[in-house]
Amino acid sequence: MITKKRKEANAKIEADKAYSLKEASALVKEINTTKFDSSVDLHIRLGVDPKKADQAVRGTVSLPHGTGKTKKVLVLCTPDKEEAAKTAGADFVGLDEFITKIEGGWTDIDVIIATPSVMPKIGRLGKVLGPRNLMPNPKTGTVTNDVVAAINDVKGGKIAFKVDKVGIVHASIGRVSFSSEKIEANSRELINAIIKLKPATSKGIYLKALSMASTMSPGIAIDTKSVQN
Repeated sequence: MITKKRKEANAKIEADKAYSLKEASALVKEINTTKFDSSVDLHIRLGVDPKKADQAVRGTVSLPHGTGKTKKVLVLCTPDKEEAAKTAGADFVGLDEFITKIEGGWTDIDVIIATPSVMPKIGRLGKVLGPRNLMPNPKTGTVTNDVVAAINDVKGGKIAFKVDKVGIVHASIGRVSFSSEKIEANSRELINAIIKLKPATSKGIYLKALSMASTMSPGIAIDTKSVQN
């Protein structure tokens, strides 16, 4: 059953219209139906074949206005780096005890940062961490000896993204409490980062479709031409 609020939200979106990014960033606030500070997400369909290794688009981007969410960070490292990680703001720091907890199903964190020397121990956690997109990876800056810089990046609004198996990138770029200008700026930063990663082997239209939505609210189609410089 569709609620009254959802019906009202649906009525504010013109059928078959593709909005500009600026329009969508304002409209997503207007049609929000939740009482809490909802996440604002972008869904970007790319003209790639994710099954091909050279077309599996993934990367990181630092959103200029952050995500509006305080991320819980676990740092897996040797004892000599633990104090620096704690001082930098890591929520959890250690190694063996957390590996045991994760093997038992614990994943109450948003990002895991690891030093290269401990990666052999973490490898066996792939079955638990992989599906949750939590596995540390050098490409996203989460496997590094400079754990302090990595923590600062994550806490400061750096997000990782990757195309899923059907060719779509899903990413949270803010909250509905953000101004429309901040939502637009964060969105544009992510989109530009993805455009720059266009694989050389990708043929045809790269940015195929784009939509924005807040939690439990209808999606807003965005004109892809409005985001390409």
